[in-house]
Amino acid sequence: MITGGKPLFGEVTVSGAKNAAVAIIPGVVLCDEPCRIENIPNISDVTVIANILRDLGAMVRRVDKNTLDIDPRPIQTYKATEDSVRKMRASYYLLGALLGRFHKAKVALPGGCNFGVRPIDQHLKGFQLMGAKNDLINGAIIELDASESFHGARIYFDTVSVGSTINVMLAAVKAEGQTIIENAAKEPHIVDLANFLNSMGANIRGAGTDVIKIRGVEYLHGVTYSIIPDQIEAGTYMAAAAATRGRITVRNITPKHLESISSKLCEMGCEIDEYDEAVIIDATKRPLNRVNIKTMPHPGFPTDCQPQFVALLTTVKGTSIVNESVWDNRYQYVSELVRMGANISVEGRLAIIEGGHLTAAPVKATDLRAGAAMLIAGLVADGTTSISNISYIERGYSDVVTKFQSLGADIKKVYFPDDGAAATTA
Repeated sequence: MITGGKPLFGEVTVSGAKNAAVAIIPGVVLCDEPCRIENIPNISDVTVIANILRDLGAMVRRVDKNTLDIDPRPIQTYKATEDSVRKMRASYYLLGALLGRFHKAKVALPGGCNFGVRPIDQHLKGFQLMGAKNDLINGAIIELDASESFHGARIYFDTVSVGSTINVMLAAVKAEGQTIIENAAKEPHIVDLANFLNSMGANIRGAGTDVIKIRGVEYLHGVTYSIIPDQIEAGTYMAAAAATRGRITVRNITPKHLESISSKLCEMGCEIDEYDEAVIIDATKRPLNRVNIKTMPHPGFPTDCQPQFVALLTTVKGTSIVNESVWDNRYQYVSELVRMGANISVEGRLAIIEGGHLTAAPVKATDLRAGAAMLIAGLVADGTTSISNISYIERGYSDVVTKFQSLGADIKKVYFPDDGAAATTA
């Protein structure tokens, strides 16, 4: 429940990157010793992937809400087919991790946010070139077998794919010989995964460029590793500050990872001051301008910030155009904004936004980042907005209610018991 109309002021500390955590935690499967992973976001996706590793046999201990100790040595199975695997998209990274460790993998097809087809053909192409045969069982489980020969290969991805790049990196770390990934994705969490694997003794070069070279090794030693800050979480709070015409300091960030977001906010008229690990965004000094946005693979504007910026643009006078070039069906949330009075029309991959005024309404989160857009819309709307399906939001935002409250937002989480009793708040 959010009562809008209050500009955000104060400081917020960004958690570790969700997209890095859900790749690095499966990556521990490849290690031959225990590891400690720090700066983990306190989100449901991390809980799910940690439980999947426990199901496989790993010893997983939560030291505190942001630290996990993982001992992968007890894992004896290459099969991850429990229902928990289907709860999140990133569980498909177990394909690369288990294939790298056992030269076999059997993994249930994943779930996650439903905003477009997420083909894994490029993942399978890479695994096949490395010697793995694949089979689809009952349309729901992928089985890989490279027990006869598991080797490095030259792999060119037909499209830039974060998931494929990560999965092949994981598999290649212990493959015999050299793997070269061409047309690789360059996102910060790919660099973070490479740094994590290298810290254990892997030999990966070129992460962050479009060509990554991996020479297989036989042994990976245990490490303590801290995950990078989450640039999408940071971008969400920055968009919220701009939408409410507030001024906030965002801490524990890497400014370089935010360049595309910061430059678009500057183009709109916000003032942004960057420091080593913090950024100040000020939207109090002048009216904001309309802008056009096109989502692109990194270092372009991230698709994961598109819904938040559409919510922001509903508050800005004039016509803005957003071009979603990454996913086919990422505008499912628009109908929820329209319920709040937004003037948005969608034509294929384009969203045309006429800035205006939002009024509170009951809305729902249709996926993780759509849920963030609903939060921002609620913060600026007249009246009290209720957002349902918040499990999507909690997949990727750590302590989101507490963090917005610390910035002055009138927001609370309400629990509705199944028996029809009175709701409770937190």
